[in-house]
Amino acid sequence: QVQLVESGGGLVQAGGSLRLSCAASGRTFNGYAMGWFRQAPGKEREFVAGISSSGSRTLYADSVKGRFTISRDNAKNTVYLQMSSLKPEDTAVYYCAVTYYESITTYATYYHYWGQGTQVTVSS
Repeated sequence: QVQLVESGGGLVQAGGSLRLSCAASGRTFNGYAMGWFRQAPGKEREFVAGISSSGSRTLYADSVKGRFTISRDNAKNTVYLQMSSLKPEDTAVYYCAVTYYESITTYATYYHYWGQGTQVTVSS
């Protein structure tokens, strides 16, 4: 059974940092792109960052560019999201996801497995 488990969320003050982790189990995802999405209350789920299967290419939403960094450790079947200079508008449930495509896609419908989400709350 495939599982994605996120961790690392929590409450942080504006300007602070958090590091999210997403550990995959049940199969290896080394050949597939992975992404992070987020969903704030009353809003649609939105793409945050993506990373190609090899980790050589990354893509970020404009709202987080320069503040967030996505990385992956294929030996550990884990993807990370380092978040810095956090803002109250970053408050959301953050989800990691895996797509069968090798290239990054920003469309949630193209992702095949999802984690349960981890809450990130940024206080002002």
